[in-house]
Amino acid sequence: MAFKGGDENINRNGRPKGSKNKATQHIREAYQKLTEDNLDRMSIWISQVASEDPGKAMDIMIRLSEYIIPKLARQEVTGNDGESLFKDISFNFGPDINSESRDQDWNQSETEKF
Repeated sequence: MAFKGGDENINRNGRPKGSKNKATQHIREAYQKLTEDNLDRMSIWISQVASEDPGKAMDIMIRLSEYIIPKLARQEVTGNDGESLFKDISFNFGPDINSESRDQDWNQSETEKF
């Protein structure tokens, strides 16, 4: 049956903003149940992967965590009027490696520790 112009039963605005798609909701619920029913097995599987490749096991854990803990949005932290908060911070990791007097500079910095 084709739509007829002026039919009051036709939703011309579409789905309301923020409403859930029923199919997507069913898939999420099924995935959640599958995960909950297999938590013990998943722990064993990850342990088995970790025994052969700890990095891969960590990658699996990180990827699974995205379904539990939402990713945080990036925030830019600035001072007044967008100024950098860190403009007056400097780090000194010892004498320059190309410095001719680096051994002397290094020994001097070692004795100045507090």
